Amino acid sequence: MPACLRSCQGLKSILRSVFIAATSRSLSALQVRRSIDLHDTAARSHELVEDSSWELSSSRRRFRAKPGVFVMKFGEQLRSSVIREYQWYYIDYNGLKDDLKRVGGLASPDDAAGKEWTEEDEIRFVGKLEAELEKVHTKQQVKAMEISRRIAVSEHEVKDVVKRLSERGLNEEGPSEEEFMLLEEDLSDIIADVHDLAKFVQVNYTGFYKIIKKHDKMTGWHLRPVFDTRLKAKPFYKENYDASVIKLSKLYDLVRTRGNPVKGDSAAGGGQANFVRQTTKYWVHPDNVTELKLIILKHLPVLVFNASKEFEQQDSAITSIYYDNPDTWDLYEGRLKKTEGAEAIRLRWYGGMQTETIFVERKTHREDWTGEKSVKARFSLKEKNVNAYMKGELLPTAIFEKARKEGKKSEKAIAEDERLASEIQWSVLKRGYKPVCRSFYNRTAFQLPADARVRISLDTELTMVREDNLDGRSRSGANWRRTDIGIDWPFSQLPSEDVVRFPYAVLEVKLQTQMGQEPPEWVRQLISSHLVESVPKFSKFIHGTACLFPDRINLLPFWMPQMDVDIRKPASHDFGIRRPGLSGTTNTSEDDDDDDDDEDMDSEDERDRPSAHPSTSNGQHSSSSRALTAPPAPTDTEGQTVDHPASNEDYPIYDSDDEYDPNYELEEARRVGGWPYYSTLLATKGRAALDGSAKVLKKLLPAPRSTEFPRSARLQMLFGSDPIQQKKFRAPPGKKIYVPVRVEPKVYFAAERTFLGWLEYSIYISTIAVTLLNFGEHPTRTSFWASGLFTLLAVLSLCYSIGTYLYRSRAIRSRKAARFYDKWGPSALCVSLFVAVALNFAFEGRERSSFYG
Repeated sequence: MPACLRSCQGLKSILRSVFIAATSRSLSALQVRRSIDLHDTAARSHELVEDSSWELSSSRRRFRAKPGVFVMKFGEQLRSSVIREYQWYYIDYNGLKDDLKRVGGLASPDDAAGKEWTEEDEIRFVGKLEAELEKVHTKQQVKAMEISRRIAVSEHEVKDVVKRLSERGLNEEGPSEEEFMLLEEDLSDIIADVHDLAKFVQVNYTGFYKIIKKHDKMTGWHLRPVFDTRLKAKPFYKENYDASVIKLSKLYDLVRTRGNPVKGDSAAGGGQANFVRQTTKYWVHPDNVTELKLIILKHLPVLVFNASKEFEQQDSAITSIYYDNPDTWDLYEGRLKKTEGAEAIRLRWYGGMQTETIFVERKTHREDWTGEKSVKARFSLKEKNVNAYMKGELLPTAIFEKARKEGKKSEKAIAEDERLASEIQWSVLKRGYKPVCRSFYNRTAFQLPADARVRISLDTELTMVREDNLDGRSRSGANWRRTDIGIDWPFSQLPSEDVVRFPYAVLEVKLQTQMGQEPPEWVRQLISSHLVESVPKFSKFIHGTACLFPDRINLLPFWMPQMDVDIRKPASHDFGIRRPGLSGTTNTSEDDDDDDDDEDMDSEDERDRPSAHPSTSNGQHSSSSRALTAPPAPTDTEGQTVDHPASNEDYPIYDSDDEYDPNYELEEARRVGGWPYYSTLLATKGRAALDGSAKVLKKLLPAPRSTEFPRSARLQMLFGSDPIQQKKFRAPPGKKIYVPVRVEPKVYFAAERTFLGWLEYSIYISTIAVTLLNFGEHPTRTSFWASGLFTLLAVLSLCYSIGTYLYRSRAIRSRKAARFYDKWGPSALCVSLFVAVALNFAFEGRERSSFYG
């Protein structure tokens, strides 16, 4: 059967290639260019195609929806997410889609030939598409300018109020509480505007991407490469909100604290050399990044290391060079397995390549049973001295000689830094550590100055780059880092095998809870919301090394299977950006057909589901968290692997255009007619027959099934009564997925107690054997056989207990994910004891009956 399936798939691929070649001969590059009046040169077009194709594909990975998550069609998702202020400025997705179907799309069943997509149709469609692009771009520009002006006005008003507060006399009244409340409402409204604009831009960009792809698929005319030039000319989707977020954060912090913000040292080096924190990590989908920033800034200000300097994009850039031995990968495996004392050595700098200060850092993992906490220690070094230090030519004593003369740091602190530098240098030289991986990202940190109790950082545009000189290629050469790139994300000049662009942002929540403090309520709501996906122990170094060296790394991190699952999920509770005034949503169209040719991931239940109507109430409205009538989606409950579908999702998952649709291919072949139609019809019918046979065989033949878990009352309230199934992931051939296993000291003690229990049992059995043999009135053959049987049973239990203890101890030390319960041992020994007692009773009874008989 598998061979037949492979043959059918091969035949399908051949026929599809023939069909594409036949239809492409009727097209012309000149026609496409003339249809949109393109006057750019061919070289320029090729350059733009490469850049824009990455921009589109990088944020549209092929994701697999979570089991049980409702997959909404994009047209319906667009309609349900409309914001009232923008209702007349969204892309007319349904109208463009109808034009494709009415003129050059799928033909009706009665019309086998259909209509050809002509040059006039292309000109008319492109004209309408450009009008939609102009409409969206104009609205985005106008709204962005309005937000900038409102921020400037609010900044002037806030400064005026703070100035009056600071310059008031003893008997003068300062700004009233009402003034601060009005300013806070204005800033909240601006924050909601930024959020709504970001959502408007995101959904329209997705709409252009999907309609262009639908056009290319349905008509055969390749519009996407050349339309990228129009998108670059009107890049409404490239708006960067970081500067606005920083300004709003500063103003909101002033108003929230009533003109008395927390002051402290925010220097990058400052008191952050050695610190201990409890860190949890999460993934954030790009669609939710701006919303997440706006939510956090209402509670924590953006941490700016140099408040007197105007914000620049490079100020948020952080680059790290990770070291390891490319032959043994000691540091990689140590950090992956979380072994005691596992280290990570990296060189980090903040800002651009011209930065002179480089931080040499070492992260050390400590197990809980040691009573110590994992710690990160670092010291600073001039960039010009890095090569000499890493090669052993510059000793730590010479590095800190100037610091001793200046006397800016205490002798104790200098001695600790010098000891750290000596240890790192010894490790690099002794164990052959070399630069292997670079991580780059832009970080937005939220923290009260000089207060590290709650620190939240959001890393966006995360990219990993190779730094090694393996495979006969010189990347960094004899230098400690490669010099052919800087911080020019997305590093399009690098070959694909040298770079990995991470599709999500990484949120780190760092808490200091040494005093038994509980996290704030808003932090608990944030990490349990639909905006984040929990990924414990995620490491940029581990992920980058595993992805950049697939031929050398065989042990993969446990989150690798999660990379192919769409992490977006419906809102679990009322949490998000709230607008202080009236707001609402409306529809862009009255209905949306369900026969999207390339959107075929919906199930029968989803087709029967009633259409979702957005709320138009006049009450307080949350533009990011609408009311849900369905049960809430799961958060981070351990063991829960299936999300319950919601009938009215706040931000539902829409399906992908990359799925294969046999009906579309058959209809397209019918439109062409001739041999392509008959060959496609034959392949489709054959594939359907094979699929039916495979389903019948699957029902008849036994096969392993997913384990169903019983559901508690609490889980039934959260997720309904449907069974939870355990996902089964398979690693690529020749590789293993390492699942971290936490081993506590009590596990070793439990194994020892179990071993001692078996020894006690063996002693009891051997005592019975010795008693039968030596303390009878007159030793007989029966007592000898009985004592021998009990002695054998005691010896067997001793051997079994020793073997079990050694196996368990070895499995615990190696952190093997094994089942340690004893399934057969106790039962077998109990049965053996019962047999021994029964035989002893039988022999003794027979002997006594013969004696008295």
